[in-house]
Amino acid sequence: MDKYDVKKARRELYAPPSKDFTVVDVPELRYIAVGGRGDPNTSAAYAHAVEALYGVAYALKFSSKNALGRDFVVGPLEGLWRADDPAAFLTRRKDSWEWTMMIGQPDWITEAMVRSALESVAKKKQNDALGDLRLLTLTEGTCVQILHIGSYDDEAPTLDRLHNRYLPDNGLTFNGDHHEIYLSDPRRTAPAKLRTILRQPVTSV
Repeated sequence: MDKYDVKKARRELYAPPSKDFTVVDVPELRYIAVGGRGDPNTSAAYAHAVEALYGVAYALKFSSKNALGRDFVVGPLEGLWRADDPAAFLTRRKDSWEWTMMIGQPDWITEAMVRSALESVAKKKQNDALGDLRLLTLTEGTCVQILHIGSYDDEAPTLDRLHNRYLPDNGLTFNGDHHEIYLSDPRRTAPAKLRTILRQPVTSV
């Protein structure tokens, strides 16, 4: 049985260089998603959202394999981040951040399959975030991205370079939420070795 892996199927989106920004065209993709607000390091809502996403992602994987004969690798955790003032990301004012945490899904995963997976997970463990989990379709279009290696709190210089040098120098401006893709498991990876894709949808000024 072939196993779908979004990181291999969409390699151009999940393997950017770490030295230079690259421009990519991100097509319509599907995710299971949960939204919230607050510091991801201290927010109970954030922890519940991530737990709910992984629970449902694995339920969908096993359901797809057993019912459809189609297996897939559970994708990395991803996050859309927004704030009223984009400078909040440079100053790391995390209490003011709003987020949508996501895990990508193959295009054959349906609303009905997500509902069934939600019911299955809810029977095993109570989690308030399950009530907010949904199937999300996202088309980001033209994006600038780079691979950040290191602690999440060390992203600021790269974001400053993106916001205040690369975008204006290339006649570009923001066209959507700041998007991060977490290729490393922070529970098992030293902060200095974390690998995170930083992606920003853009449009011409």
